[in-house]
Amino acid sequence: MMNERAQHLLKTLIERYIADGQPVASKTLSLLPGIELSPASVRNVLADLEGMGLIASPHTSAGRVPTARGYRLFVDRLLTIRPLDELSRHELEANLQPGSPQRIAQAASSLLSELTSFAGVVLTPQRSDVAFRQIEFLRLSERRVLMILVTLDGDVQNHLLLTERDYTPSELVEAGNFINQHYAGQGLSAVALRVESELRQLQGDIAELMAAAVKLGQQTLEQGSEDVVVSGGSRLFQVHDLSDDLSRLRELFGVFERKTELLKLLAQGRGAQGVNIFIGEESGVVTLDECSVVTAPYCINGQVVGTLGVVGPTRMAYERVIPIVDITARLVGNALSFRD
Repeated sequence: MMNERAQHLLKTLIERYIADGQPVASKTLSLLPGIELSPASVRNVLADLEGMGLIASPHTSAGRVPTARGYRLFVDRLLTIRPLDELSRHELEANLQPGSPQRIAQAASSLLSELTSFAGVVLTPQRSDVAFRQIEFLRLSERRVLMILVTLDGDVQNHLLLTERDYTPSELVEAGNFINQHYAGQGLSAVALRVESELRQLQGDIAELMAAAVKLGQQTLEQGSEDVVVSGGSRLFQVHDLSDDLSRLRELFGVFERKTELLKLLAQGRGAQGVNIFIGEESGVVTLDECSVVTAPYCINGQVVGTLGVVGPTRMAYERVIPIVDITARLVGNALSFRD
């Protein structure tokens, strides 16, 4: 159990280190405003903090730096969040206006990177129940049909259907008209359930075609519904803490390109209440061991549909990054909800 004096020293040391990136010596700490302790007393407290695994001494310096464990305690118990400045808030509000989900995700990712000078990441809205506006079937050749699906978002999806028999153009028009007349505007998962029961009443192979089409459309859209938009990865070249190790930086860019690890990590943030922070190894991604990932879920009409955040070094200004991520998530949700 740390006393108040030890907490104050740890908080001051971490804030100092975040500000200039230099290991903090006991003498430096003793001279700072609000530290009414001698260098010897400061050394004793720092030794205790080091024994608790909250700070460490780099080999090349007599000063101390925070560990991932120290950052965690700092963020959870000692951090003072600052209100976001009006200029940054205005920039977010001006650029996160209603539009297509992809445009909003791209804008949010770019803004997160611009305002924090780190990498901005956005997990695009999860489309577990995609509603469609229109469906059309075109005969390509014998037993090959092109299905054109237009969602309510305006996305156009083309899918190849391999059929059991050859359909005439008039049969394909009939099938498309039936689906559009009875199911347009509904979610594909709900339509799939209705089609399974209702089409049993219809005779012939057209019913089989329509059922297969809806099922394929649902599966394809759901499988491709999530993506991670990454902006500003190159900004990490300017971060001294990361740019010193080029091999690690290359691995980090590999994470951005593959996106698989980011998808899993951001998906974890869906269940969080507000901002969630992964420090170092907490992310579960080895390449991000020297990084912190600050995320927040965003909602459409009260339902969480995606996550966004920032990837940067563990030495980041959390008091500024956290409100940026928090407000961006709220504005993205508002823009998507308004569009709906």
